[in-house]
Amino acid sequence: MSIRNTVEADLGTIRTLIEQQPTVNTVTLERYNEYLEIGYYRHDWSWVVEEDGAIQALVIWWGSFDQDQPYSIDGLYFVGDGDPVPTWTALIKHVLQARPAEAEQPEYHLFLAGDWESDPAVVAAVEPRMQAAAAAGLTAVTDRLRYEWEPSYGLPPRSTRLHFEPADDEAFVKMFMRISEGSLDAATARDVARLGAEAAAREEVEAYQTILKGDRGWWRFGYDAEGKLIGFGIPSANNGGPVVGYLGVLPEHRGHGYIDDLLAEITHQLAETGAERIRADTDFGNVPMAKAFERGGYRNFAVRRVLSFPQA
Repeated sequence: MSIRNTVEADLGTIRTLIEQQPTVNTVTLERYNEYLEIGYYRHDWSWVVEEDGAIQALVIWWGSFDQDQPYSIDGLYFVGDGDPVPTWTALIKHVLQARPAEAEQPEYHLFLAGDWESDPAVVAAVEPRMQAAAAAGLTAVTDRLRYEWEPSYGLPPRSTRLHFEPADDEAFVKMFMRISEGSLDAATARDVARLGAEAAAREEVEAYQTILKGDRGWWRFGYDAEGKLIGFGIPSANNGGPVVGYLGVLPEHRGHGYIDDLLAEITHQLAETGAERIRADTDFGNVPMAKAFERGGYRNFAVRRVLSFPQA
């Protein structure tokens, strides 16, 4: 058994596996062809296990076109009737061991229906992938509720107690640092533990400008009638369309419902750009944010399961 990067000659096999094994893999044939051309998928970010000249397993990683290392697993494939877990584990470990120590810690994202646990075929596909990821060190599991808004759901009332103003990057760095205090977002907590509050905040600001596709001019601070800074909102977009990028209320102002004002402003801003659908995620344990989405007219349509290294 040997592990190597994919090459052009593998494309026929790769595309066949994508078509034959769609369950819980994020990759579709259309996405693969498009992302391979753009640079979100690359041959040096995809690996196969090969035995006697035949491909036995495949992993496809996703990464930003301007990054040197991939960030998340988008697809795991296996050929044969045996247990895929040992092969997948070896494949994931091989990739992780080759990453520079300073590279951002990678994750494995599984996009699932809200009722996926009632579907035996999906459960059977998820379990061995989780076992392989855990054996490779990705033992932390975070479920994120996925929400979406469409114009037919109706716009939430726009805030009458906050007004919104733009701010520069340094102001947003400071805001991210303050928002991270007591945050219920698991990714924020992991980033702060990994980098420290300021470095994590700077990474967030850079990521929202370089990885996501939203307009930097959409970012806003929210102030009350007395001019006190309450929180901020970042409307944005990814490859799938408009998204609620990030929003947060300063610790001293939490518990007063300002989260609804910020979400409403983001929703109105994106709707004014012509958005026909707005999507958003929040951790299963972030109950205040989930309830805010529901009050704002957003509907839960799916779950994103994130497998990652445990927080140090």
